[in-house]
Amino acid sequence: MKFIEGGITAPVGIKAAGICCGIKQSNLDLALIYSEKTAQIAAVFTANEVQAAPIKLCRERLCSGLIQAVIINSGNANACTGQQGLLDSRTMADITAAELQIDSSLVWAASTGIIGERLPISKIKSGIKKIVPALSKAMGKQAARAILTTDTCTKEAAVELEIADKTITIGAMAKGSGMICPNMATMLCFVTTDAHIKAEHLQLALNQAVNQSFNRISVDGDTSTNDMVMILANNAAGGAQITPESAYWQDFCDALNMMCIKLAKDIIKDGEGATKFIEIKVIDAISEKQAQKIASCVGNSALVKTALFGQQANWGRILAAAGMAGAGIIPEQIDLYLNSVKLVENGCGLGEQVAIEAEERLKSKDIEIIVDLKQGDKSYNMWSCDLSYEYVRINADYHT
Repeated sequence: MKFIEGGITAPVGIKAAGICCGIKQSNLDLALIYSEKTAQIAAVFTANEVQAAPIKLCRERLCSGLIQAVIINSGNANACTGQQGLLDSRTMADITAAELQIDSSLVWAASTGIIGERLPISKIKSGIKKIVPALSKAMGKQAARAILTTDTCTKEAAVELEIADKTITIGAMAKGSGMICPNMATMLCFVTTDAHIKAEHLQLALNQAVNQSFNRISVDGDTSTNDMVMILANNAAGGAQITPESAYWQDFCDALNMMCIKLAKDIIKDGEGATKFIEIKVIDAISEKQAQKIASCVGNSALVKTALFGQQANWGRILAAAGMAGAGIIPEQIDLYLNSVKLVENGCGLGEQVAIEAEERLKSKDIEIIVDLKQGDKSYNMWSCDLSYEYVRINADYHT
């Protein structure tokens, strides 16, 4: 398997488009993904109990296991908009289906942006009539741009692998920059593949991929109302069916995992106001669950994030965050490293000189934190970023 050029339209039989329909003043704000063949569908949704109208619509339609198109708007989340919001999401799907001449049940809707405002549905209706004729393989990049909000760049990826003498492709586009926290981080991610795989098995593969990628990232500890990762498989490449019992299952899962991890890291690197990309590794734990709880507390800690923004080797904040997890650590056994510099041994600091060395290495954009519990042989890693003055400015100005 290997990464290839492209994104959402890389698989056979997938087209996309992105246009400006007037939700935003000038930027692209309406995207459409279309499969020439009816496809199998799997999805994972936000854990936030306040869920936007399009999330409710997609949850309903997931039960059928079938999909052919997704219409996405940015600039307006269509969240906390009551029954009218749900009606507006259905209208988006219905008009898209009519223009594509397919059944409305095969169309999903997604939204991202400001919470609490009605969709400008008349603008979206007009936009849908314009975007359908624009569908093409070449318009994938415009679609990836059209789903962005506070992002500063697009997030795209494509992976190719061989399965039973057939070339299978997985393509994706994602958005996310703020309100990012594990347990379905704040984001939208759309994945397409031309593989032959049923919805129930696609769901198993997606759950595994999300747990190894998007559920391991944190910008600011907030989970959104609109988070969704979906994958459709249209069997356009032909070939053997992929099942958990087949010889190709692990190859497919590895490719999907690899792509989702790349996109998850891209989201962290584009975190609102971020200047540091942070990898947190908790090692030698009793269990993965113990390691996960500790990594999450460290990765979500505002005190840790701000210290790293200031390039301060404040290992006390990291140990305090680890202890806050309530995961049964033994503080007197812990070793701690920052960018390979050992700052703590058996729970005690190793002095000013190593702290000075660590702070010199914190000038790097990439930071690795290792917390060695010395209690077992399990581990867990996640990705985070710092919190900067720019993060405060962006969110003070952004009306949600």
